[in-house]
Amino acid sequence: MANALLIVGNKNYSSWSLRPFMALAMADIPFDEKVIPFGQPTGNAKFTKAVKRYSSAGLVPVLVHNGITIWDTLAIMEYLAETWPDRNLWPKTKAARALARSACAEMHSGFRNLRNACPMNLRRPTNPVPMNAAILGDVERIESLWRQCRKAHGKGGPFLFGKFGIADAMFAPIVTRFDTFEIKVADDTQHYMNAVLATPAFHEWKAAALKEKWIVAEDEVD
Repeated sequence: MANALLIVGNKNYSSWSLRPFMALAMADIPFDEKVIPFGQPTGNAKFTKAVKRYSSAGLVPVLVHNGITIWDTLAIMEYLAETWPDRNLWPKTKAARALARSACAEMHSGFRNLRNACPMNLRRPTNPVPMNAAILGDVERIESLWRQCRKAHGKGGPFLFGKFGIADAMFAPIVTRFDTFEIKVADDTQHYMNAVLATPAFHEWKAAALKEKWIVAEDEVD
């Protein structure tokens, strides 16, 4: 079976690209990678054109494998779980899978107040920004959701469902936001964050991100 090809954006900023990278790397699935930077002085037209060589959506991430093209993070995650079932990217029990999928779908479509105010920026010095009620509401919901997953199905490891899986990959950029913007969280939340930040996959991604020279002004929050 040929290696999958993962097309990603700037590693410093591209939260959606980080997600499938974490899933692939932590599941030890062989893959190659291509970085297409966005937010350059020439505008995003060049970026979109480059990505459209792989996907008509013109957005990252994109996964290409055995002649199949998959775009959108959740679709990529489902493809990985289906193609490599022995990696157990979804939890084993039906109840746990239902909760994991619900949490991932909520992440995929929600928490926009936090995401807009605190964009992923791994190069940014850690310091807080003002938090309004809407942002704090997102933080409270995320902590509650993580706690629910851990309490119900987190035995056997430090991650949301014990072993690292798709749900952890989906929430990895949120972990970086909590860390970068020094958002005050409960002890159990911090314990979970520490586990994600300590993974070899995240260390590899962040090391590459810190070497990038590209600057995306709108994601450079003071």
